[in-house]
Amino acid sequence: MPPRKKNANAAENKLAKQIAAKKITDQKSPVKKKKSAKKSAMKPSTNIMGWKPGVPKEKPKGRVYDGPLCVNSKTKKSDLIIFGTGGVPHSANPQSHPSAIRRLAELGLGVYEMEFVHGVRIRPETCEEVKAVQADTGIRVTAHGPYYINLYSMEEEKLEASRVRVLDTARALEACCGDGACFHPGFYQKRDPVEVHAFMTKQIGELADILEKEGCPIRLDPETTGKGSQFGSLDELCEMGDVLSEKNISITIDFAHIHARSGGVNNTYDEFAAQLEMIKNKLGSGALASMHIHLSGIAYTEKGEAHHLELDESDMNYPDLFRALIDFGASGRVVCESPALEYDALIMQKSYRKLNGS
Repeated sequence: MPPRKKNANAAENKLAKQIAAKKITDQKSPVKKKKSAKKSAMKPSTNIMGWKPGVPKEKPKGRVYDGPLCVNSKTKKSDLIIFGTGGVPHSANPQSHPSAIRRLAELGLGVYEMEFVHGVRIRPETCEEVKAVQADTGIRVTAHGPYYINLYSMEEEKLEASRVRVLDTARALEACCGDGACFHPGFYQKRDPVEVHAFMTKQIGELADILEKEGCPIRLDPETTGKGSQFGSLDELCEMGDVLSEKNISITIDFAHIHARSGGVNNTYDEFAAQLEMIKNKLGSGALASMHIHLSGIAYTEKGEAHHLELDESDMNYPDLFRALIDFGASGRVVCESPALEYDALIMQKSYRKLNGS
């Protein structure tokens, strides 16, 4: 028994020394914490899921957009860039393409993008009505092709179905007297990006040729994509546009996608200016005179886009984007893809007009 007691006393003494040592360390630690806090303030951290501070992890659910709309006053001078929605505005009644155009005209917005994201489904009589309302209001009409497009599919049937979806988007848009058929080109599927780029260029060039032979005037505008797994960086699309410069092709530049694809970079005036300079150099100054732009708030991880957000819930630096567009003399249309649609489109329009002196 005595030896055990001696060992127990020794253990207790050792433990007491460890606790005392820890207390000394804890007393010193606040100084170290202050230094680390100062360092972390300089460089925003990400959490274990890779989400940036202030960017919601989950999509907002169950929101109802039925509050009062703050409609902007008429401009002192004409807008070089017009704003509108990707999809039927929340306040349109009924929820239809013709009603969407009428509502946007009432709100003083200028562009409507028909969302064919789950398939090109529109009746001929609806196309005629859209054409009539478009002529009456002057609202510009564009279209977004189905999400199921993959022009680099390894399966011949899926590849051909993707080609048909692009063509059908353009044909439906022509029937509605619009222009600018936007679509996501496809995925790398872990293949060589150079190989994918060459194949995509060939496919989109062929689709433009088919439309030209049909006498369809619709411009194909492949879109910059939000994830690194998707073909469609700004570099790639500008290179493609340069190669296919003789065809009726341009690009849809989604600045939110570019911001998300880079994991939160590409969100300053200088970076926006560099992107516009690239478009000018590769696609020509004419590309800046008829821009097809998508914009929204966006949530992202290190892998890229997660989902779209309302402007005021995101870190999207749209004022500096508009400054860059104004400084480059850009014109065209901005399609708002925020969940808030016309609410955020009006915020964008107001910001742009304030900076443009209109």
